[in-house]
Amino acid sequence: MNEFPNNFLLSLSICSLTLIHAISAANDTVNSSQIIRDGETLVSSGGMFELGFFSLGNSTNRYVGIWYHNIKARTYVWVANRVSPLPTKSGVLKVTEPGILLLLDNQTNGAIIWSSNSSKTARNPAAQLLDSGNLVVKDAEDSTPDNLNFLWQSFDHPTDTYLPGMMSLGVNLATGVDTYLSSWRTHDDPGPGEFTAHVDPTGYPQIVVRRGKTIKFRLGPWNGVRFSGAPGTRNNPTLEMNKNEVKYGEDNIDRSVVTRLALSLDGVGVRWIWNNRSNSWTTYNLEADTCDTYNSCGAYAVCNVRKSPACACLDRFVPSGRAANFSGGCIARTPLSCGGDHVFVKYSGIKLPDARNSSFDDRKMLLADCEAECSRNCSCTAYKQLDIREETSGCLFYHGELVDVKAMDVGGEDLYIRIASADLESDGDSKGRKRVILIASVISMAGIVLLCLVVFLFCVWKRKRDSNARKEGQFSGSLGKDGELPFFNLSTILKATDKFSINNKIGEGGFGPVYKGILENGQEIAVKRLSKTSKQGVDELKNEVILIAKLQHRNLVRTLGCCIDGEESMLIYEYMPNNSLDLILFDQRKSELLDWRKRFNIINGIAKGLLYLHQDSRLRIIHRDLKASNVLLDGEMNPKISDFGLARSFGGNETEAQTRRVVGTYGYMSPEYAIDGLFSIKSDVFSFGVLVLEIVSGKRNRGFSLKDHSLNLLGHAWTLHKEGRACELVDESLDMESLEMSEALRSIKVGLLCVQKCQEDRPTMSSVVFMLGNQVEVAEAKQPGFFVGRDVNDFGGEHESSYNSSNATNSENQVTITWTGGR
Repeated sequence: MNEFPNNFLLSLSICSLTLIHAISAANDTVNSSQIIRDGETLVSSGGMFELGFFSLGNSTNRYVGIWYHNIKARTYVWVANRVSPLPTKSGVLKVTEPGILLLLDNQTNGAIIWSSNSSKTARNPAAQLLDSGNLVVKDAEDSTPDNLNFLWQSFDHPTDTYLPGMMSLGVNLATGVDTYLSSWRTHDDPGPGEFTAHVDPTGYPQIVVRRGKTIKFRLGPWNGVRFSGAPGTRNNPTLEMNKNEVKYGEDNIDRSVVTRLALSLDGVGVRWIWNNRSNSWTTYNLEADTCDTYNSCGAYAVCNVRKSPACACLDRFVPSGRAANFSGGCIARTPLSCGGDHVFVKYSGIKLPDARNSSFDDRKMLLADCEAECSRNCSCTAYKQLDIREETSGCLFYHGELVDVKAMDVGGEDLYIRIASADLESDGDSKGRKRVILIASVISMAGIVLLCLVVFLFCVWKRKRDSNARKEGQFSGSLGKDGELPFFNLSTILKATDKFSINNKIGEGGFGPVYKGILENGQEIAVKRLSKTSKQGVDELKNEVILIAKLQHRNLVRTLGCCIDGEESMLIYEYMPNNSLDLILFDQRKSELLDWRKRFNIINGIAKGLLYLHQDSRLRIIHRDLKASNVLLDGEMNPKISDFGLARSFGGNETEAQTRRVVGTYGYMSPEYAIDGLFSIKSDVFSFGVLVLEIVSGKRNRGFSLKDHSLNLLGHAWTLHKEGRACELVDESLDMESLEMSEALRSIKVGLLCVQKCQEDRPTMSSVVFMLGNQVEVAEAKQPGFFVGRDVNDFGGEHESSYNSSNATNSENQVTITWTGGR
């Protein structure tokens, strides 16, 4: 029970008992002349939440609480008298004229069981249940939604559940009031259990779950977007910090998604999301695995659940004397001394250590400034950027031992740890080898184009000279210094394809026809044959040969080799039994093969393949012709990006280029590329966004039309999203029972972010992969490029070939275009 003078409250309740009457059904408000008896309820105006009396299990105890009104499975989100249950159904809830909520027991002459408190008063107070799940006491004549005017609100007194919009979890530094979650005692007893979840402001704010005073689990520290180590964050999370308070909040922007965060009986934070299709809750545990157990490996150690044993010392640290079970953690190879020579080493992909023993500087500073500041302080053991969204944000400094570090597959962060210079020098030999390799790589890449052309001409000459001497099926030649691209004999390809039989033809593009073949060892292949009439095919083949030799990723089509003999030029790929995405996705009958799980897997696979091209491959590669027909599907419908004939590679820090020869496909081209010839990784991001919206909707962007407007697919999707009707974009052929609507809506949001008109607004593919793979709140997109009507003049056929390297403007089966002009 909240503290308040009981005699004053009792006198108020007795004086007013004769004046009150019961509330009307389905009302959301009760005033000082009304009461709520056991069996009567308040229902919020939008029908989201309901307040009333309830019992749990076999217990006869009665509680006043709030639950979801429109979800059949009773789910409680707040309990008023969790400490003081009513023994019978004699309870009455009322609001008094000063503005106090009272729970009275009529069986004991109106004894006060529970009460709210407030330092504010109102002449005409009323209690109202809002659609957010917040029970508020306010002046009945005050219609403003501002919580500053509330006399009292249940959001300031949560039980085990955090609801979007609560915005009050944290600590008032002026008063010392800590607003936190506490678990239920048992399933049948909502009284405070032994686990609590706090926003801990010590050092730098982080989420801490405790069992009594012992830390069980930790998220944090805050990095400007989320708490470090969180598997995913929804609902536009914010952290407010000032001299008076530290407060965490979430706000559910998408009201169609019902979500809550609750602390379970065993102290696990669980994100619950309601699935309308299955009429059940989908759950995501904040504690994903055993490595989330607080400080399970000790100081300067990292826990990685994918390894055995899970605990290991951070690089350049060694086990301490008691490290058999890692109870003693790890220590530096060389002890640090104040003023001694030291360096800072970057450790990536981790959940940041416990930040209770940390300090911060929120001035705008570069990482170099953070390093200099940490170097001047002998107690500073590590530093990081305070806000991961900004290049010049503040700095977070760690002092003392670093504990509770976890390896993260996704969403990990960078930390710069101080070590003795001698420890870095001990790695000199390996570093020297790496430098040699780096120098060799630079030299290799600088001359690779020339080398490839030499190999190309040499192979033509050599084949003419040795054609009678070679055995059928023999490979010869190699490309590059480190990886090989075999050359196939023409006789081998002729035999595999039955002399390019029409029965083996599986497609055709501007490059030429594509044939299926079977080698003598039974391996199925796809042969892309350069047409003698192709004007650009030779250039594209050379371009693709140069690029593909080093590309190895599960979401890129694997190239097996090439064949050059006389006028014949071919590329040989692994065969994809399900052909190209467009031939299934846009076919009304075949599209049934792509349920939502397969579509979401395809979206994620394409994203990871592009991320590899943009960031993780040896060169930064811009595909420039990403589209549904250039995504091939293997036997399990896994996507593989193909056709690098139009791709361009960047080296070093290059990120953008301009061309007089614009190549690509109408409907997938970004505005800056189609209009000004500017291409960058953001050009591919735009094409990917178009693909995402096509995969979700099952409709082509190019040629899309509806009777009621002239928008293309991008404009239609953006309009539906702005009107809160994004679910109408989802392909109607999908099985609604298996559809994860939250994933579909998140995919639409990500797709719209990718097709924004200005390339600066579009995310990188690393951000896209993260947003798709985590329950995060996606930012609002601005208007897409090519918003109104058709993108460009519609010419060329609707069906494109798989395995095509296409840029011919006159091909009847082609929609990839090329033009040359001044810019």
